[in-house]
Amino acid sequence: MGVTGYTALELIRLLLRHPGAKIDVLTSRQEGRPHVSSVHPSLTGRLDMPLEDIGPEKVAERCECAFLCLPHAASAESAKALLARGVRVIDFSADYRLNDAATYRQWYEHEHPDPERLGKTPYGLPELFGSQIPKADLVANPGCYPTSAILPLAPLLKAGLIETEDIIVDSKSGISGAGRTPKLSTLYPECNESISAYSVGKHRHQPEIEQILERAIGKAVSVIFTPHLTPMDRGILSAIYARPTRAVTEAQVLGALREFYAGKPFIRIVNHLPATKDTAHTNFVDITARVVKGRVLLISAEDNLIKGASGAAVQNFNWMYGFEETTGLL
Repeated sequence: MGVTGYTALELIRLLLRHPGAKIDVLTSRQEGRPHVSSVHPSLTGRLDMPLEDIGPEKVAERCECAFLCLPHAASAESAKALLARGVRVIDFSADYRLNDAATYRQWYEHEHPDPERLGKTPYGLPELFGSQIPKADLVANPGCYPTSAILPLAPLLKAGLIETEDIIVDSKSGISGAGRTPKLSTLYPECNESISAYSVGKHRHQPEIEQILERAIGKAVSVIFTPHLTPMDRGILSAIYARPTRAVTEAQVLGALREFYAGKPFIRIVNHLPATKDTAHTNFVDITARVVKGRVLLISAEDNLIKGASGAAVQNFNWMYGFEETTGLL
């Protein structure tokens, strides 16, 4: 539902090669039932379907699982209707990621349409919350920036190797992270050959990072998160700074990360400094660590449209329906 954006296109591409999935409905508010290839020309000859302006009630008559690529608030409204009709939901919006309606209201300036499910919906990082996902009827797909911060930090916080306060997350994202809707700041003459910080101190992903890390380790976590827009199509690179709780070596930090993610197919703990090209068009997250002047420095790279969105959704779909975790993703 909501098929015109970049993440929906990536999701369609992944599902077309998934042996256990069949796409039955594509929804959009565009008039006249346009063919999907008129919105996403790269799908020409691959998917012969129109876009339909129908609501969740009609979708529920034809589908077992719905991926919601809708704006916040609108997504929760659709999720409620789908869940009431027995359809399982993977929600790309932020509507079910946070713990409570008050935090949601503060950061999204909107009353939550389905507050009873806040704090009870599994967060879709199987590497941390895999036990909650198989039986879930609703999964909150993670934000792209939070994925790049939570995955490096959670193992070290859980092991008590770094402090829960004074954590700095400095992230750079490609332009596709801003979505497909035209905006002045993402026009080519505005953003090409330039890099800029935005939403400093007030980005909506900050409470998500803090609350999900708290769920993962059972302690409150304080983070300063600063995002930057970079002139590339896709990818996120995050540099994360944390204070160790005791003297640690680079080998110890890397060892803790490798032990935590042993057997997790999409997390690669590497010795080199990862780059966004290393993970482009894949569901991998590459993570490394350094110890610099008494600080632990973590660096992670991911594709914001795959592991940061659509790849994670398919990974969650696999967990929900009992497919091998890597199905459709390698």
